[in-house]
Parts: sequence; C-alpha cells; structure tokens
Amino acid sequence: MINPDFWRGRRVFVTGHTGFKGSWLCLWLNHLGAEVTGYALPPPTDPSLFDLGRISELIDHRVGDVRDLAAMEAVIQEVQPEVVIHMAAQSLVRYSYQEPVETFSTNVMGTVNVLDAVRRTPSVRSVVVVTSDKCYYNEEWVWGYREDSRLGGHDPYSGSKGAAELVVTAYQNSFFDKDRNRDLAAVGSARAGNVIGGGDWALDRLVPDIVRSLLEDQPTLIRNPQATRPWQHVLEPLHGYLMLAERLFADRHDFASGWNFGPPSESEKTVGWIIEKLYSLWGVGFDWQRDPNPGPPECTFLKLDASKAHAYLGWYPKLDLDSTLKWIVDWFRAYQRGEDVRAISLADIERFMAIRTGQ
Repeated sequence: MINPDFWRGRRVFVTGHTGFKGSWLCLWLNHLGAEVTGYALPPPTDPSLFDLGRISELIDHRVGDVRDLAAMEAVIQEVQPEVVIHMAAQSLVRYSYQEPVETFSTNVMGTVNVLDAVRRTPSVRSVVVVTSDKCYYNEEWVWGYREDSRLGGHDPYSGSKGAAELVVTAYQNSFFDKDRNRDLAAVGSARAGNVIGGGDWALDRLVPDIVRSLLEDQPTLIRNPQATRPWQHVLEPLHGYLMLAERLFADRHDFASGWNFGPPSESEKTVGWIIEKLYSLWGVGFDWQRDPNPGPPECTFLKLDASKAHAYLGWYPKLDLDSTLKWIVDWFRAYQRGEDVRAISLADIERFMAIRTGQ
C-alpha cells in the first residue's frame, strides 16, 4: 500500500505526463498532495485525458522532449525533484515499424538522458524508469517472464524497451552504485502488462479502438482475436510504481532492480474475449469484424510473473478483469454524457484507494 504522508509536499518530476498513464499518475499524485512537475511533448491524442481533465491546472506543466538533454536537465536542476518517474516513450508496436528511429531515440536515448540528468542532481533520491512487459524476448511460452528472463524483441518497440532496460542496468552499475555512495539516487525499473482504462484514445490499441467504434456506433475491426494478453486496470501498475518509488527512497539500493507488475492468470484473456465482454457491457447488438489488413506480426502470448513484487513490495492486483472492464465502460459512458472528466477520474482513484485499504 502507498503511504499518503510520504507524498504530501514531495517534489516529483514526471516525464510523459501528457500521455494516458502519465495523466492518471499526475491526477493521483496531485490528489496525494505532491508537488508535481511534468515534462513531455503535447498530448499524443485528441481528445486526451490530459486536456479533458485540465491536468495542466494541477501541476507545473512543462513542454519538452526527453531527447533534448540540455532542455530537460535545465528543468530538473530548476525544480530539484526528490522523486523522478520516467514514463515518456513511444509506446505503440505498429507505429514502431513506421518510425523505428523515433522509437529507438525516444525509448533508449530518452532514458539515457533522464538518468544522465539525474546523476548530476543531488536532490533526487528515488527514480522509477517505466519500460514494458515487451522488454522480454518473447519465447511464446505459457509461463510468465521473470525479472531475470532474457531481454530483447522481434520488433523496434520491443527491442527499444529491452535496450532501455540495459541502459538502466548500466547506469545503476556505473553511476548509482551503492558500494560507492549510499547517498546516490536509487534507480529501479518497472515492467507492466497490458494496461487499460478510461481516457485512453491511442491508435492501434485494443480498448481505445473498441471504444471509438462503440462511440461511433460502428463495428470494431479486430486484427488478431486469438492473441492473449495480461490485462489490468491502469491504476494497478501505477500503484506499484508509487510503492516502488517509496521503497527506493526509504530502503535505497536494496530495491534498485527490475520489477514486474502484472495481473493474475485469471486476467489473461484473448482479444476476442475482451471485445465480446465490452460489447455486452455497452449493450450493442452488432458484431465485430476481422480487419482485412492485420499489419505487421505481433506476439500471440505474453505473461508476467509478478511474484517478486508480491513478496518484497507487498503489491497485489485488486481489480478482477470483469470489474476492470465495467469501470472502463462506466468511465466512457460518463464521458459520453458530458460529465466532468477530472471528477470521473478522481472518483475512480478514490474508489481504487478504498479497495486497496479494505474500506
């Protein structure tokens, strides 16, 4: 469980804060009383949770590119954060085939730049670098990947995330070595499964594609209905990132390693199962359609073993998949009715926190 007292007044620097996950994280951190500085390009979609939730009103919003080391370091030196959560990324598999250079430069050199700026900023005590479950070389096997599994990928996106993990390890050993100086920032990496939730409008991502079609009252085009993924609500891994940041701050380098945040096996469902469930919850009568243009190849099965986070962080997912999908439908239905997006999202955060604390 996170400690609200830890975050109250804490200076936090978040990269990628204008994206789907970054927007949810900033809302949560602001709700906890943190002093958040966000550094990112403008929102990647229109509409976006960042704009609809008016998140720029709640934080110190800075527009910038993590590939620009000088500009980003100037902001970090100015605000002197205590915690850094690096989420800025090119996060789409299909887009990585179209723009491989952008994908590698953002995901690899962006991570290099963040860590390089941090090593010259003594105020920073805790760093969480968010990568992806796709950092693991996919063997198409049925058991979950552990933190010491082989890194790599068959596509530019996966390869870039595996490379980002190598960057983290190199910086941990070269510049944040606990044996040299216990006062150096403690750096950990976080690898989450397929994250879904309200407010996601990314292209070529399953749930946003389904919701867009439902809002337009049109059948959804599905590429690979047999693909299986470990689905989880966006607040689940974000809770893990916050827990990890706290432990890195308090227990330092004992937690400076990679961490998986994935759902239980009951949440591993096929794309076809997800769409049928969302259609049922939305209450539509038409059928989805097979996309005649399946695009580049994608892995069929992917699963994370989160035993390490269970054992050492005390992190466990709380929302089952049925509840997760209902929360998503409720969020988008409220958006469709014109309700206040910030209020909708904060209500979900408060409800989630109550579940975590058993209230």
